[in-house]
Amino acid sequence: MPHISIVHSTRYEYRTPVGLTRHRMMVRPDDSHDLRLHNATLEIDPPPARIWWTHDVFDSSICLVEWSETLRTKHLEIVSTLDLTHYPAGPELPAYSLEPAAALFPFSYASQEILDLACLAERQLPDPDGKVDAWARRFVASPGSTRTLTMLEAMSHAIKAEFRYEARYEEGTRAPVETLASGSGTCRDFALLMMEALRSLGLAARFVTGYLYDDTSGVARGGGSTHAWCAVYLPGAGWVEYDPTNGLVAGTNLIRVGATRAAEQALPISGGYIGDANDAIGLDVCVTVSAVPTVQDFVVAVG
Repeated sequence: MPHISIVHSTRYEYRTPVGLTRHRMMVRPDDSHDLRLHNATLEIDPPPARIWWTHDVFDSSICLVEWSETLRTKHLEIVSTLDLTHYPAGPELPAYSLEPAAALFPFSYASQEILDLACLAERQLPDPDGKVDAWARRFVASPGSTRTLTMLEAMSHAIKAEFRYEARYEEGTRAPVETLASGSGTCRDFALLMMEALRSLGLAARFVTGYLYDDTSGVARGGGSTHAWCAVYLPGAGWVEYDPTNGLVAGTNLIRVGATRAAEQALPISGGYIGDANDAIGLDVCVTVSAVPTVQDFVVAVG
């Protein structure tokens, strides 16, 4: 159960002084059985005139910020600092809790759950030539003989092995057909590809935004910024998270902030400015995720 510190810094630079419109931030995780949030601070420069917290339609914690209409600034800096303890569910958990009826693919969701899952199992993006469909079917050996968890792990590992990772800091996510065509993408692109592939098979999937904690050799892809992955709903096991960028399953390394139906609903920071189109000249994002040292008590014997 690692005790973790996260510092997420975002700085915008402008050529001339600009006004700032309302900004929306999704940077604070909620307490849960797998995460205990000890402290969360948000530093904003220039200071806003109004700041308030709410929950979105998915019950994620959202911060809304507004500045005075008369404010003009050449920069905006936002620093979110989190102190938390993570109680991760290891990859063996889904196998223990999965309902027997869902062990083989395909399976059906229960009638009392399907109404709530329906929109998350629907395709969200066009696939006119069926390329995403065809790619997803690679992992289904034959109906009734494909083990569900094996299929999901194979799909996640295939994305890591077959696609080239590239960092991209501007907003937006590529459509899965573009990711397949280019053979490359960001963590957001890979998460969306796996989501749409799962939906093509009738499974409910969500987009997850958060942070990556690499406690090994620093080889995990997607560190240094916010991270994205996906979750699939499995009867009995619930929402099981898969990180296709790194081939991780429900792992220690994934610290969830929010989960949404679509990628564009999970932007860590969104907003705008009042000025000319060419006034924006710089954007710097830095995320550090580190373990907090444990203080060990000891007794010194004096003889």
